[in-house]
Amino acid sequence: MKEFILTDTMTENAVLVGLITPAQNEQKSKEYLDELDFLADTAGIRTVRRFTQRLEQAHPVTFVGSGKLQEIKAYTEDADNEIGMVIFDDELSPKQLRNIEAALKVKIMDRTSLILDIFAARAQTAHAKTQVELAQYNYMLPRLKRLWTHLERQSGTGSGGMRMRGPGETQLEIDRRIILNKVSKLKEDLKEIDKQKANQRQNRGKLVRVALVGYTNVGKSTLMNLLSKSDVFAENKLFATLDTTVRKITIDNLTFLITDTVGFIRKLPTELIESFKSTLDEVREADLLVHVVDIAHPAFEEQLDVVAKTLHDITKTDKPTIIVFNKIDAFEHIEKDADDLTPRTKENIPLDELKRTWMNNLHENCLFISAQERQNIEELKALLYQKVKEIHVERFPYNDFLYQDYSEAEM
Repeated sequence: MKEFILTDTMTENAVLVGLITPAQNEQKSKEYLDELDFLADTAGIRTVRRFTQRLEQAHPVTFVGSGKLQEIKAYTEDADNEIGMVIFDDELSPKQLRNIEAALKVKIMDRTSLILDIFAARAQTAHAKTQVELAQYNYMLPRLKRLWTHLERQSGTGSGGMRMRGPGETQLEIDRRIILNKVSKLKEDLKEIDKQKANQRQNRGKLVRVALVGYTNVGKSTLMNLLSKSDVFAENKLFATLDTTVRKITIDNLTFLITDTVGFIRKLPTELIESFKSTLDEVREADLLVHVVDIAHPAFEEQLDVVAKTLHDITKTDKPTIIVFNKIDAFEHIEKDADDLTPRTKENIPLDELKRTWMNNLHENCLFISAQERQNIEELKALLYQKVKEIHVERFPYNDFLYQDYSEAEM
């Protein structure tokens, strides 16, 4: 049950604010703001302008300098622009949030609250809704001083209610206690759900488990639909699906389970990582990971690194992994002029040449496909068959005679 959403984001005009720092150069800042723009669009927000500032680090009081804040204020106060919201590309501290709101007097969001809003809107099952609600409350707690929350109060001693107010108790203290009670109740609910999920995983028997992982919007759900002949929701939006989907797949004479997991993103809120523990358990318990990468994205290498680092933090081990570079149909490059002597970059390297760079070292654990256009899907099935069979034979060595040689023609 979703009790609140941090903001009503439909059809509002907004401006984006980001920083250029020694750790985040101008190109990186642009990529992050592009992604923030996509997040805003997913949430139903129309972005009309971007503001960036070059600083050594974020200002501890107002994120940007006072001059830049005044520039943003002048733009938002112009009635012709109809700005109702300012979105910052990093998580704002409670102090920054209070000071920025006091200065700009419009709705303020940061990357974390925007992602939480999207998750709240996309959650469909009771499990996902409980996870998101817990993450929202954890985000709210340190920011109560700037939130005038009128949460529904219930009398009595119920798990979500409150007792009689003590003398001199402030509204802030009451709200904090209400939220802490709700957080405690949600954690208990998730423990029960986690137990149910763990039982479900145990009841799947000894089948090999394959998990689709990757950055958000790389085509995992589209690939899942192709492999399992199912109808998992997929669209060109960030975090189109939140709930873990498990399907049984048979390739030739080999049956295994495949799981579609929630997508990762840069600067993923810690509140969400903690709340989505049971979803990430699907990754922890998988025998094989299929890491899907959008090779048509300008920052696909960084996205790959973000996911790889997050996966290592989650699993604490290096699991067998196939890297599938998706969307080869959308891959574009800029041809260099014959007299252009500048070094090649990933923007002007053809796909065939790109395959011969560091990707060549991945050997058979690397594949290039288009799930949308169904290119090289048979090759992917053959590779999955090979890897799953290796795991199964290692687990049940005396069952090897059940498996015959596999070829594309048998798929």
